[in-house]
Amino acid sequence: MVRIAVVGAGYWGPNLIRNFHSMKSSSLRFVCDQDRAALEKLKPGFPEAQFVTDFGVVLSSPEVDAVVVATQPASHLALAKEALERGKHVFVEKPLTLSAEDAQVLVDTSARTKKVLMVGHLLRYHPAVKLLKEYIDAGELGEVLYAYSTRVNLGKVRQDENALWNFAPHDLAVILHLIGAKPVSVSAVGQCYVKPGVEDVVFLTILFEGNRMAHVHVSWLDPHKIRKLTVVGRKKMAVFDDMEASEKIRVYDKGVDYSPDYKSYAEAVSLRVGDILIPRVDMKEPLRVECEHFVECVEKGTTPLTDGRDGLAVVRVLEAAQTSLSQSGTLVAVP
Repeated sequence: MVRIAVVGAGYWGPNLIRNFHSMKSSSLRFVCDQDRAALEKLKPGFPEAQFVTDFGVVLSSPEVDAVVVATQPASHLALAKEALERGKHVFVEKPLTLSAEDAQVLVDTSARTKKVLMVGHLLRYHPAVKLLKEYIDAGELGEVLYAYSTRVNLGKVRQDENALWNFAPHDLAVILHLIGAKPVSVSAVGQCYVKPGVEDVVFLTILFEGNRMAHVHVSWLDPHKIRKLTVVGRKKMAVFDDMEASEKIRVYDKGVDYSPDYKSYAEAVSLRVGDILIPRVDMKEPLRVECEHFVECVEKGTTPLTDGRDGLAVVRVLEAAQTSLSQSGTLVAVP
């Protein structure tokens, strides 16, 4: 049984606390947060755990095998690095850090200490995303040409984190995984309509090697709640709609066929509209799958699906996009 300490009892922390508490393969030993009111609110539901405000207590305890970091992104580097150096395995919520340089520090520290470093790219553990990747790998869609996602709602307005860093990591992690090509450059534009200096709407375009591209639209200032990703291949097209209760994925047998036997371009090109496949998705809470995967990696010493390098790849795109955002959409190279 892996003994867990969760650091951060705010917005997302309670969800992680709930999962690690209820899993048979893990034991929740500590909950740590500087906000005493947040700790007091959670205490009654988890009587077996110790609630502390001092992170040092967690680090010095021999009763902790792994630390789960669910604090503000600006604190991820310091907390995760210290935990790794103190011999703890670490799970960090997205984004891994706020710069590629800091993310590289955590990747290197994980390698040096031989401790697991995993990033909370939640959608990578969604059964629908797993199935969509299987379709792509099997060649069902043909060569993937481009993808675009929309993640918008009229939701909580953040004070110190813009929509790019708060929302886009979800979609970027999935898009990088599905397209499977190196991102070359990005362009991003956005505006601060609610709070000065904090973009609440961002449009991001990514160019990949192999003439592929992707577009991400994120906002918490929108009349609709949309969580949708479209992937267009040469043979077929697929849509993942996470707002659908059961029909999460639709595969469209649509495309453009080209025959070189005809003399004119108009005769050679024809549109193809075939059937729509709605496959069954065996749903399981993605967060539970993610937490179970982390515990399994700690137990077996295996590399997580979303390890530090995966987190670094997403942060590199985010950092380049933030530079582009500050330059009104200038195309910026991804390191």
